[in-house]
Amino acid sequence: KTLSVPCTARRNFATIVVMMEFFKEIFYQPLYNGLIFLMDVIPGADAGIAVILLTVIVKLILFPLSKRSIETQFAMRRFQPELDALKKQFTNDREGYARATMAFYKEKHINPFSGFFLLLVQLPVIISLYYVFFRGGLPEINETLRYAFIPRPEVSMEFLGLIDIAGKSIVLAVLAGITQFFQVKLALPPPAPGTRDGSFQGELMHGMHVQMKYVMPIVAAVVAYTISGAVALYWTTSNLFAIGQELFVRKKLTEQK
Repeated sequence: KTLSVPCTARRNFATIVVMMEFFKEIFYQPLYNGLIFLMDVIPGADAGIAVILLTVIVKLILFPLSKRSIETQFAMRRFQPELDALKKQFTNDREGYARATMAFYKEKHINPFSGFFLLLVQLPVIISLYYVFFRGGLPEINETLRYAFIPRPEVSMEFLGLIDIAGKSIVLAVLAGITQFFQVKLALPPPAPGTRDGSFQGELMHGMHVQMKYVMPIVAAVVAYTISGAVALYWTTSNLFAIGQELFVRKKLTEQK
């Protein structure tokens, strides 16, 4: 038994190392080299334009997954009155409410867990993209990560010749916070009527809704300013793409009704 703990710890450590190496080889390194490639082909090797292009390219690749997630959320909002009616019908029967809800989802061909699973699929790519700008070490090129066939550009951190994204940028940080606010406001469904009924659960849901809508953008702006202009630019671009994506999918779904 005394030997089992160190052996288990070594196995767990080895598993973590393998997972980190997998993450690096499959997600992080390819995206990092994609950024270097873009800086090489962009006139002036503008790192800011490369950040925007790489973010948009990755978001376009992930768009089919994001689209399905938005469609599920849209359907659940559309049927919210029926779900509220079920909740009232089974006020004192939690098991009955759960069964009725799942039957309702099956009847309407809705998978309430699809958004969560789609997010899990996207998460490694999103984290890798963030780390490219957070840990990329720009303007220096990390030669241990650069593929041999990718040229080594002379990087310019002056975005459009105006903003140094290697350092802190209050302008980009504020833009990150503002776009985060509108992105959350658009994606976050409004609280259901009667949610704030004085109960602990109602107050908790209301508090979470307020924090997501108002506190999260402030946190995004502070974090973006603290790290670098490159991360702030990535965050802003990502939020703008998410806003456009939400509006586009909503318009298509509304036209199909």
